[in-house]
Amino acid sequence: MSAPPGKPLGAYVSNGQVLTSQPLSVRVRGFVDNTILFLGLYITTLFSLDAYAAGQTSAYNINNRERDEPPNGGIQMPTCTQEEWIEIIDDITRNLPDTYQTYQAPKAGTVEFAKYIDHTLLKLDATEEQIDQLCQEAREYNFKSVCVRVNHVARCIQNLKGTSVLVACVVGFHEGSYSTDEKVKEALLALHHGATELDIVLHHALLPPTTPSPSYPPIFAELATLRSSCPPPVVLKLILETAQLSREAIRAACVLAAHAGFDFVKTSTGFDGPGATVEDVRLMKAVVGAVAGERVQVKASGGVRTLEACGRMIEAGAGRIGTSSGVALMEAGKELVVEGRAGSGY
Repeated sequence: MSAPPGKPLGAYVSNGQVLTSQPLSVRVRGFVDNTILFLGLYITTLFSLDAYAAGQTSAYNINNRERDEPPNGGIQMPTCTQEEWIEIIDDITRNLPDTYQTYQAPKAGTVEFAKYIDHTLLKLDATEEQIDQLCQEAREYNFKSVCVRVNHVARCIQNLKGTSVLVACVVGFHEGSYSTDEKVKEALLALHHGATELDIVLHHALLPPTTPSPSYPPIFAELATLRSSCPPPVVLKLILETAQLSREAIRAACVLAAHAGFDFVKTSTGFDGPGATVEDVRLMKAVVGAVAGERVQVKASGGVRTLEACGRMIEAGAGRIGTSSGVALMEAGKELVVEGRAGSGY
């Protein structure tokens, strides 16, 4: 069984148990491999007339060896059975805190506040003029990114040249029921056009309450395939559609996403249910924190239209806000600054 990036990252699973250090067999194998490399390089240079040249060109020189690195940027992928996934998820659940941490939100209307916002336009009938306006607003307010469908990515890249604003693209939007191959193709097309972040919709119908007895290995396999196909530094966000999931399913999806090397778990598409809630953001933050620390963040999206709602999501643990109301949020924040109330809460 390969090593899942659990808590701590790089932990190993054996017989359903999460180990906190490498098994003895792994450490012995690493020692033997390094010893062979050392002896091979030593003997090669010892019997050569030009020891330096021989060392530089030797197959035993680690700089000349092909590295067997996973295609997902070095993130180790677990190969777990259903029973092992259940044990891992249950273990995380048992160790969640009784009370949730409150995080510090930036002052409304500031540069720091703007960098929380993914300025979003996902309507099927969005026009080129609307996309241009979206990008113009993102440039003006210096948002973190614009989030669009794949057919608009190239135009956004052109519009945002010379700025720090990123381009994010949704994948499998909005039901998530596309096949893995279809999601991979859409993801790669978005990257080809210049996107650097992908908001991928989970096939949430495979989880409770729609499916009372979910099978975790195929869900994880899809996530791992997407991560391997789109390795870091591409940022992957998994959209859970929390309004359609039970608390149990939210916990499970967060664990699977964190182990698969995703960078964010995201609440909602904004097209299926009421969207983000403070309770869901808190739960998601606690779960991914238990698995991967600060490596995995939470994005709150769907229905976040007011400064008060935005502030509550950030205080609950959201590291990114997906909204089509970015301009209104910034303007409302600037009014607070003018009134001298920017530091007094949202």
